[in-house]
Amino acid sequence: MRPSLPSALAGGLLVQGATALWLFPEARNFIYIVPDGYGQASQTMARDYVSLLRNGENPKAPVSIQLAADNMVIGLVRTQASDNLITDSAASATAFGCGVKTYNNAIAVDDDGLPVGSILEAAKLKGFKTGLVVTSTINHATPACYAAHVKNRNSYAKIAEHEIGYSHPLGPVVDILLGGGRCYFKPQSDPTSCRKDDVDLFGFAKTKGFRVLQDRAGFDELKKGKAKAADLPYIGLFNDDQMMYEIDRSRQPEQEPSLLEMVETALNSLDRATKWSLKGYFLMIEASRIDHAGHANDPAAHLHDTIMYNDVMGFVREWIDLHPDTIMLSAADHECGGLTLNGFNPLPLKQVSMSIEQVNRLWGDFNGTDRREYLVETILPGYGLAGLSDSEIDTILRNNNLGGDLTSRLSRKAGVNWSTGGHTASDVTLYGYGNGWRGGNLKSDMAGNHDNTELPKYIEGVLKVKLDDATRELRRRGTDWVGKREVAGPDHVHDHDHNH
Repeated sequence: MRPSLPSALAGGLLVQGATALWLFPEARNFIYIVPDGYGQASQTMARDYVSLLRNGENPKAPVSIQLAADNMVIGLVRTQASDNLITDSAASATAFGCGVKTYNNAIAVDDDGLPVGSILEAAKLKGFKTGLVVTSTINHATPACYAAHVKNRNSYAKIAEHEIGYSHPLGPVVDILLGGGRCYFKPQSDPTSCRKDDVDLFGFAKTKGFRVLQDRAGFDELKKGKAKAADLPYIGLFNDDQMMYEIDRSRQPEQEPSLLEMVETALNSLDRATKWSLKGYFLMIEASRIDHAGHANDPAAHLHDTIMYNDVMGFVREWIDLHPDTIMLSAADHECGGLTLNGFNPLPLKQVSMSIEQVNRLWGDFNGTDRREYLVETILPGYGLAGLSDSEIDTILRNNNLGGDLTSRLSRKAGVNWSTGGHTASDVTLYGYGNGWRGGNLKSDMAGNHDNTELPKYIEGVLKVKLDDATRELRRRGTDWVGKREVAGPDHVHDHDHNH
């Protein structure tokens, strides 16, 4: 039951909308978290796995605990695109970043290909600090929709230009960019570049005052929070491609920071930069690689990135309790993989020490003489499949489809089933948190089932910014700067988010 008018007004601005009576609790800061490709079964698998590890590992006498996100459930979100009941990340991110339904592949443009302002851009125009923290390439579909406008999501080089402000009509609109995708910011003269031109976006960033970080050592300077090291703005990209799956990264943490480390560092920087300001910050966080593991039907990688998402949710909740002028919402862009748990026992996943991506990398790089021995001694134990029979090993070698063979065997072993290598139309869970009365208003406002376009409109009311203002400013500069709908040839390293 909603509070009476006087108490509602005491807590925030009361607005009567077409479909909802929203209380809009005022807050200086807003955090939106995207667990890309995550569904309710993803959370169940992670919860049951952690529960079993903490309770004696007896699947016949389970004792269920709750993970961090479980304590912040508010409702559900509908996800379809304007042209398909099953959305891709681009259309969905345009919806929850800009409040507009659009076609699959569209990055912050409407069905007519016209740019639509994002909640990040609207916040920036009003003096807020902004950030994007992801484990995908920084120019992948979800982060792109907050700071770029192209008609085709595969325009990765153009997206990178927009995100750093090189060809964005408003200039740099993001104060912190953390993730992967380093190769799109280097000119083609660099042997590790993915660009087909001489544009040097890291060089451009430096002219705009950005600190540029390209490795773990650079990130560690930020993390320590030394004077000026963590001053805004900065861009830290720690892999030419996607960042590592958590199951791989956790075994070589000297290579890359975790999502949790990046979130903590970004929030500390944003808090310090806005401490004496009337305006706060907007931060979008994406646990990107849950989705990629769903596409690969890789249960172990999916599990560990989902656990990391929960670790981030727990940290953000604690952060908000210490910074109560901050509100958080979280919802996936879509479910991926059609994950179901039948005959389920996740304990076999405990034996897995690498993702199928790492398996394929090791297999492809092997230059020894005895592939069978390497498969038996290194690959199968690493992927939790030690002890296969000689005939099973013969079949794997004969099939010459190592990734598909091993993921299907591991999934069967754990009772994990996938109905697709793409996305599904399932509703996704909406999570949220605010401290005290802000949390009460948030739950009252957002309980129920919402279209994904409603989420940024709620953030508008909380931060008192206007999406329409950002759209107007973008269109005032014409549309020649918007990336084209047709992209000639692949312009990317690996696109894990297929357009299903």
